[in-house]
Amino acid sequence: MPIYEYRCADCGFQKEFIQKMSDAPLTTCPECGKEAFGKMLSAAGFQLKGSGWYQTDFKGGAKPKEEAKPAASCGGSCACH
Repeated sequence: MPIYEYRCADCGFQKEFIQKMSDAPLTTCPECGKEAFGKMLSAAGFQLKGSGWYQTDFKGGAKPKEEAKPAASCGGSCACH
């Protein structure tokens, strides 16, 4: 469940609440009781747990690319390559 941060526009009280995404936003400040409580915009954070995609897909690192052979300037008509 996401963590939402709220702040009261009247008294300045600020607190985080764990809510379902389907829950209605809180509007009443628990500190002063006024209808001035609103969500704040904050940075999203998450944590990966378990074996996950890192272990199975990316742990080995990038695979080296094959070196491209240089093109011959003569178009292949000489013995330079």
